[in-house]
Amino acid sequence: MTAESLPSIDRVRSEITRTRLRAAFVVLILLSAAVVASAAASGGLSTASKEDVPNAPTTTNHTVVTESGRAGTITAYAPDGDVAYYNNTRTKYFDVDPVEGQPLTVEYAATDTIHTEGPTCGSPPCTRNVIERANLSTGEVEVLYKRYDPNELAAEWHDVDRINETHFAVADMVSDQVFIVNTETEIVDWLWDAQSDFPLEGGHSYPRDWAHINDVEYIESGQMEGRIMVSLRNQDQVVFLDRQKGLLENWTVGGENEHDILNEQHNPDYIPESQGGPAVIVADSENAQIKEFQRENGEWNRTWTWEDDQIQWPRDADRLPNGNTLIADTHGNRVLEVNESGDIVWQVASSLPYEAERLETGDESTGGQSAAALGLESNTAAESGGEGSDGLFGFKPLKFLGGLVETVLPHRIYNALLFVSPVWMGASEFAAVGIALLTGLAWAGSELKWRLHDAGIRLRLPVYRQGD
Repeated sequence: MTAESLPSIDRVRSEITRTRLRAAFVVLILLSAAVVASAAASGGLSTASKEDVPNAPTTTNHTVVTESGRAGTITAYAPDGDVAYYNNTRTKYFDVDPVEGQPLTVEYAATDTIHTEGPTCGSPPCTRNVIERANLSTGEVEVLYKRYDPNELAAEWHDVDRINETHFAVADMVSDQVFIVNTETEIVDWLWDAQSDFPLEGGHSYPRDWAHINDVEYIESGQMEGRIMVSLRNQDQVVFLDRQKGLLENWTVGGENEHDILNEQHNPDYIPESQGGPAVIVADSENAQIKEFQRENGEWNRTWTWEDDQIQWPRDADRLPNGNTLIADTHGNRVLEVNESGDIVWQVASSLPYEAERLETGDESTGGQSAAALGLESNTAAESGGEGSDGLFGFKPLKFLGGLVETVLPHRIYNALLFVSPVWMGASEFAAVGIALLTGLAWAGSELKWRLHDAGIRLRLPVYRQGD
C-alpha cells in the first residue's frame, strides 16, 4: 500500500510526530502551571493579620465583619474606612451583635480548636465554644459563657442571641439543639432538641453534622413575640419555636430538599409587622442568592431575590434602616451593601466573611423594613451585567472554562473545593488545573499507546466495520 492510498485521516496522523505531540503537551502544562503560579505568587486576599486587612470605603457607621475560614478574625471598620478593631485570638468567629446602649460594644459566638492534651481535652482535638463581649474602643474582651466539647467536627455554636440581661439563646450545632442559658448561673432553663420533630433519615448522615443548626433569633415584638426562629441548614428549613408548644409547623419556611425554596441557608432575620412583615430575609447559600419571604394569608411567599454574577455562597444578609441590604458573600470574598435598586454602593474585600453587622443601626435587620414595604424589585445575575472582558476579542478562555466547571460540578462540590483550596484559587485557576490534569492523562495515554504499537500490539475498538 502506497502513501497515496492511505486514508486521509491516517495521512494527517502520520504527519503529526510524537515529538510534536509531546511538545504540545509540555506547552499546555507549562501554560496552566504559569496561570496557577501567577495567582499563587500574588498571594490573593488575606486577613490573617491586621496589616493585611484592606481599608473599606467610608460609611456613616461602624461595620463589623467576622470570619470563620482559614483565619478566624473579627474586624471593625470605622466610618472613615480604617480598621478600628481587629482580633484573631479565637480559631473561628461567627455571629456578632451590638450591645444595646453601648454603641461600640459587641457580643459574639466564637470557637477554639484545642490540639493539645490537658484537663479540658483528654483526646485532642476538642472544642471550646464561648460567648464573648468586646469593647471595640478599649479592646477589652470578656468571656460571658463557655462550654467544652470532645469533638471538632460540627462542634460549634454559629449563633447566640441575647434575650435579656442574663439569658442567651444558643444555636448548638454540637447536639442539634437550641437552648436558653442563664450566663450568671450557667443553668439551662429551656431546650429544644431537633430530634423531637425531625427524622434522623433526613439532613446529613447522623451523627456527623446532622442538622447543622446555624442560626437562632429571639423575636422581641409583634404576633411572634417570645418565639424563637431557628435555621436548620441541612434540612433546608427555617422554623419557629414556641417555648410551650414546640415547633410551629405551619410557620416553617422551606422544606427538606425543596431546593428551589432554600438550599442550605444561613443567618435568616425576622422582620416584624411594624417594619412591613412578617418577613424573613435569608442568605440562600447553595443557591447563591439573597431571598426574602413575606407571610401572606398564612403562607410564605418569596417577594425579593438579589444576586449578581460574582456572588458565591453568601452567609449573611441584613436589611438596614436606609433600605439597603448588607451582605456577607463568603466565596465571593467580599462584604457589600446594595441599595434599593440592587446596585452595589459599598464593598470591601474579605477572605471568607461569615457575618457582617452595621453598628448604630439596630441588631441585624431589626431597623430595616421588608422588601414588600419598600417595594423592592428583584435583581438577577443576568440583570447585573458582567465585569467586562479584556481577553482576545473580548473572550477569556480560562474564565469561560472556569464558569463551565462551576456549572458542571454540583454547587455543593464546587463550594467545598473553594472552602478547602487556597484563597487565591478561583474559577480560572480551577480551569488551569483541570487542563493540566487532562493534558497529563492524554500524554500518559499517548505514551502507552505508542509503546504498545512499537511492541507490535495493535488495539481495536470493540465495534468496528468489516475490513478495518
